[in-house]
Amino acid sequence: MALVPFPTQTAQRRPDEDPDWDDDDLEAAGGGKMSFLEHLDELRRRIIYALLGVGVGFLIAFSFIDRIFAFVMLPLTNAVHGGRLVYTEPMEAFSLYLWMAALAGMMIAAPVVLTQVWLFIAPGLYQHEKKLAIPFVALTTICFISGAAFSHYVAFPAMFAFGASFSSDKVEFLPRIEPVFDMYLRMLLAFGLIFQMPPIVFFMARMGVITGRLLMRYFKFAVLIIFVAAAVLTPSGDPYNQTIMAAPMIVLYLFSALLAAVFGKKRRTTDDETTVDSEA
Repeated sequence: MALVPFPTQTAQRRPDEDPDWDDDDLEAAGGGKMSFLEHLDELRRRIIYALLGVGVGFLIAFSFIDRIFAFVMLPLTNAVHGGRLVYTEPMEAFSLYLWMAALAGMMIAAPVVLTQVWLFIAPGLYQHEKKLAIPFVALTTICFISGAAFSHYVAFPAMFAFGASFSSDKVEFLPRIEPVFDMYLRMLLAFGLIFQMPPIVFFMARMGVITGRLLMRYFKFAVLIIFVAAAVLTPSGDPYNQTIMAAPMIVLYLFSALLAAVFGKKRRTTDDETTVDSEA
């Protein structure tokens, strides 16, 4: 798979070597090549379309901003004594409304953005690989929304409640809405991206890039990388919040390895390899 097909591509992948090869792949393998400037122009077009989708999503979300504000603020106010947050700058609350509308607009425009991502990489794929477009957009959208929901209902309330638990008679917790929402936004986007692991591994396994056995072979190294990533992504550096973020990442890694093992492309030995094995 390459964005710019090489002349030897047809010779490298023949129908007897790839069970998913079809006649359209022969035409695609010999198709036109894109120059570097054409790639940049294509990337520019896809980014513009994605931003337009986010803009339309922003306008739709802003028309329902009061409901969105109440939904987002619910886990925040539940963890604070008195159920109220404060702001100290005149435009701080209005800025929060804009950020919430932008966040909701991104959620609404997620299918459009992911479609543009797929359309950018599609010219470098074979015909049978292009058939994965609709499942790719659907699964990545569902997983992103699932990650955002996990952050909203589970991870962020737990982290926020942990920070608010140190309030006492001598120390009162009075969170400002801007830094609190900033932490909320960072966690939501982080979990939305983390939950992309299963669909990405699934499609890479279907294309024969990785296998479930390979993922399990490097599991101990993956756990180390996951905890390092959790320490970077977590707003606070305490082990409690780091574990809250790392635990679902480990579960998703194991689930991704299972998907790769079950749905990965089965490798078939060539006639020469079969002959050698029989002679041995």
